Amino acid sequence: MSRGTLPLAGAMVLAWSLVYLVTQLAADPPLEAGVTILIGLALTIALIVGYPSALRGPRKPRPPRQPGRHGSTIAAMGRSMPLRSGLTPETAQRAVKLLHPLLGADAVAITDQERVLAFVGPGSDHHTVGDALRTESAARVLAKGKTSVVRSKAKLGCPEPSCPLRRAVISPLSIGKRVVGTLKVYRLDDIPPQRELVEGLAGILSLHLELAEMDRERKLAVDARLDALRAQINPHFLFNTLNTIASKARTDPEEARRLLLRLSDFFRYAVRQDGQTVEFGQEYYFVRTYVSLEQARYGDRLKVRYDIDPQVLTANVPVLTIQPLVENAVKHGLADKVDGGTVQLKARVDPLTRTTSIRVSDDGVGIPPDVLDKLTSRDAANGGVGLSNISQRLEVLYGERYRLDIQSNDGAGTVVELQIPLR
Repeated sequence: MSRGTLPLAGAMVLAWSLVYLVTQLAADPPLEAGVTILIGLALTIALIVGYPSALRGPRKPRPPRQPGRHGSTIAAMGRSMPLRSGLTPETAQRAVKLLHPLLGADAVAITDQERVLAFVGPGSDHHTVGDALRTESAARVLAKGKTSVVRSKAKLGCPEPSCPLRRAVISPLSIGKRVVGTLKVYRLDDIPPQRELVEGLAGILSLHLELAEMDRERKLAVDARLDALRAQINPHFLFNTLNTIASKARTDPEEARRLLLRLSDFFRYAVRQDGQTVEFGQEYYFVRTYVSLEQARYGDRLKVRYDIDPQVLTANVPVLTIQPLVENAVKHGLADKVDGGTVQLKARVDPLTRTTSIRVSDDGVGIPPDVLDKLTSRDAANGGVGLSNISQRLEVLYGERYRLDIQSNDGAGTVVELQIPLR
């Protein structure tokens, strides 16, 4: 191996190692293997294109660097991931500021399908954010998804006679096969920017946009499941609780008033809770509110024991996850048991494995296999709170780093164990 290729090989090994650390160990949840490979390939291409080694042959002479221009590295681009939050004027502005010194260009712009999102460099006085796209080359890139090299000032399409821009390379920004914008790199002289470098960086930006799209779709999916769970809880529980309050209103008006306040607290939490995770202490209070309403209905037939490690109270857990497990224990374990029974909620934090363990058990009648199948199916039939819904949310939030087990024996009760990573 020659001296020219040895540093490049080392750089590629380091790049792949960093990709693995960032996408598989640091990311939460880890990214899919295909996405990890794409990121690694993009960085590899960028390194090879940008590095003068025996693999490419000697680099062509470059025009002298203009005064005041500073060097940068491809690695800086990968670390900052400027479009990781999507294609917006704010993220585009951060991206062009990073790309400007990296590309050895005079001006850099990023557009969506219709307008300029960001521009930096000479010509910024009339190439302003919000301007409609003017060049035929940009329209062609958006339509065909292929890079265009503009070799004459006339084809740039700028109506400003004093515009100093003369040459450009325009590359598409894509999410999958869908072109969503362009990366434009300009020069003031007659030498166009390096096409390979522009295409490589446009590819990296496109990967960032794909990751942002995946994040958005993942969030929409988990939000939809959470909304479905909210809708599933409300009708059955509301109907039964209101019947209990109506009965109490005749015999104990003060107790009926307290129950109404608790019911209000219950639904305020269930409907208005923002985000996908909360501190365990909030979920614990929510569970106790639910239990107090059910005990008003079942009386002494329902007993609940709590075994909570104080360290758990500040640990983050998925919102609306523990209460449905307790609700299933009440509905399917104790509701049909003549003399009632006991539900136990146990929670622990293991600092060594950095996990939170939650266990909900009951000494009820057990869940028949056919009903258990319905609870774990996607439609969560039979009026139960679907364990499949909870499992799907956990999978989106934690990937494979969670465990949800349920064991039920006829006449011997049910045990549900949940283990999730600490955050």
